[in-house]
Amino acid sequence: MRRRRFRTPAWTATLTWKSAVFLTVMCCTLAALLGVLVHTAVSRQVIGQAREKALSRLDEVTRAYEAGEALPPGSGIDPPGLPAPLRTLAADGERGTLVADDGGHPAMWAAAPAERGTLATRIDHSQSARTLRGLDRAIVGSSLLAIGATLLVGAFAVTRVTRRLHQTARVARRISAGDLDARVADPRAAGPARTRDEVAIVAGALDTMASTLQRKLQTEQRFTADVAHELRTPLTGLSAAAELLPPGRPSELVRDRVRTMRALTEDLLEISRLDARTEHVDLAVHDLAPVVERVVRASGTETGIRQAGEALARVETDRRRLERVLGNLVANAHRHGRPPVVLTIDGPVVTVRDHGDGFPEYLVTGGPQRFRTEGGGKGHGLGLTIAVGQSEVIGASLVFRNPPDGGAEARLTLPEYVVLDDGPEGGGESRSATAPPAAPERDEPDGSDG
Repeated sequence: MRRRRFRTPAWTATLTWKSAVFLTVMCCTLAALLGVLVHTAVSRQVIGQAREKALSRLDEVTRAYEAGEALPPGSGIDPPGLPAPLRTLAADGERGTLVADDGGHPAMWAAAPAERGTLATRIDHSQSARTLRGLDRAIVGSSLLAIGATLLVGAFAVTRVTRRLHQTARVARRISAGDLDARVADPRAAGPARTRDEVAIVAGALDTMASTLQRKLQTEQRFTADVAHELRTPLTGLSAAAELLPPGRPSELVRDRVRTMRALTEDLLEISRLDARTEHVDLAVHDLAPVVERVVRASGTETGIRQAGEALARVETDRRRLERVLGNLVANAHRHGRPPVVLTIDGPVVTVRDHGDGFPEYLVTGGPQRFRTEGGGKGHGLGLTIAVGQSEVIGASLVFRNPPDGGAEARLTLPEYVVLDDGPEGGGESRSATAPPAAPERDEPDGSDG
């Protein structure tokens, strides 16, 4: 049986959690080190004072013993409770002190050798022990207070940093999603006179990168639009001139190439408008099945239509743009796939399926890429690029995949028009366009694309 590996929760990988753990460990280590040092120093001082007091008391007891006078309470020859180490020390002819338990209370013993045994005395050590215990409680309490205060201050400081990092990450995601106007605008990166920390440097670099990228993309978009626009006039004249050529094979080839160039020019203009995000959507409610049938008839291809669900879906969309998307998908399937090509309608979802070699891997993972096709087939990679762009404009989701049993499949999910009844008595109705799942982020999607 395979053992399951323990996985730590995701929040333990956050900078806040790691900082909290680091601060806690460092504070505890520092508090323990300082506590041990203070406890050791105070204990040495307190016990040293108690030892001096016990030895002074032992001197008095020794003088009284030698003078034959009565010994004070707690003193005598081999008194009960005398610790064995002190008895051994006195037997060797030395004197010493030791803290030991005496009837449940701590006592400081002092002993010295005598003629008939061990002369010893003891003094109460309870007050000193209570002082040390009070000191230990004060050390623990102050350490916990210091750790809590440090964690609060550290959490506040770290949270401010992580909040700025999260803001930078959100802006980066917006830029990657196509919002090139997004900026972090960190005030610490506003000018060279401001003091910058590392987060401000990253935010400033991201804003600079976004501005540079935006300028480059806008320059490319303007160039593409200008080139396509400038080509329209000479191509119009060329098309008219081609129609005047005498019938024949050369004339047909010229007309075919002119038509191809005009179609390419129109595609470039459409892509430039999509890139500039200047398209306006004309939304209306349409029955999906008639739209699909009209696209298939207009394509002039052998394309099958299959209804998967029983209910006929109604969608809220721009019909012209929807027909453009479906037309490009059907044309791409016939150009780069193999028959049969089938359009399947399942609710608000339209699937275009062919039985060819499937989409290239780069298209499935990253989406269509303009001016890139596989296998030397005809096309410029613009058909699927336009389909993806128009799908985004009408709020639809277009996903490409290769089914396990072969072929290529493009799945278009449209916003469905839903009628909500107010009850059996009829009354008013309301509609809601259910948004399709968000399409995966693409870096200018295509594959077997025409």
